[in-house]
Amino acid sequence: MFKIPDISNIQLQNQLYLKPEYLIDPFVSGNKYRKLKYNILEAKAQNFSQLVTFGGAYSNHIAAVAAAGKRFGFGTIGVIRGEELQYKKQPNSTLTFAESQGMQLYYVSREAYRQKATPAFLQLLQNKFGSFYIVPEGGTNELAVLGCEEILTQADAQFDYITCAVGTGGTISGLINSANVHQKILGFPALKGDFLTKDISKFAQQKNWELITAYHFGGYAKINSELISFINNFKEQFNIPLDPIYTGKMVYGVFHMLQKGYFPEGSKILMIHTGGLQGIVGMNRVLENKNMTKIK
Repeated sequence: MFKIPDISNIQLQNQLYLKPEYLIDPFVSGNKYRKLKYNILEAKAQNFSQLVTFGGAYSNHIAAVAAAGKRFGFGTIGVIRGEELQYKKQPNSTLTFAESQGMQLYYVSREAYRQKATPAFLQLLQNKFGSFYIVPEGGTNELAVLGCEEILTQADAQFDYITCAVGTGGTISGLINSANVHQKILGFPALKGDFLTKDISKFAQQKNWELITAYHFGGYAKINSELISFINNFKEQFNIPLDPIYTGKMVYGVFHMLQKGYFPEGSKILMIHTGGLQGIVGMNRVLENKNMTKIK
């Protein structure tokens, strides 16, 4: 647990802390560790030897499943959105890492990727690779939510607000289910749109939550110079790295809301750092091509 000191007088009436889940493991870190924990146990219990999962070019989830598969003795297959990626001359750090962990990459068109949950597509995969245990895109299912319920501990009962980034909704669902009655969970979606409310409601067992939708910076993987500057300044001040896709946007949002007086005086706020740092390398390559400042 790390206490964020007062900055520019914006936190004088509140206490702000960060929970560094990203330090759990260098490769299967943060919420990915939580989401995979019980899925790995279930795959072993069912005697599967292969894991199949899905993701894009810089997916934290793809990297984590590849690393977990190697560590726990599973073959791994990553269905990758965008068949053109296999022909790109510039190396992709995430996919290169996944392959180094033994993952087979299966590139499909974006149109085919949209069919990934259909019986026909899954049968195609089974014909090609044999039997496998499916880990959904982003890792979210009931077992993932169960793992994410373990993020909060008894020591965290002191906090009034718990904040986290939101991708597929599994992490926030676990936080919602394990929170105390006096706590409110605030989720900061990395994507545009309000579809996540429905997805979260499938798993959430309490009504103690809200999605804060003003800090997606244009949508998934969209960033600007202001966000980059914030992330770099945050690391300089606290020696804590933030990724630009998820946690960086959440922390930026919390600071902005503190400035605007969103939180009642005397509130204790806990930000969950869910990891995702492996994506910085790929984002910096994009920023370099745009002649923009890189993330430190």
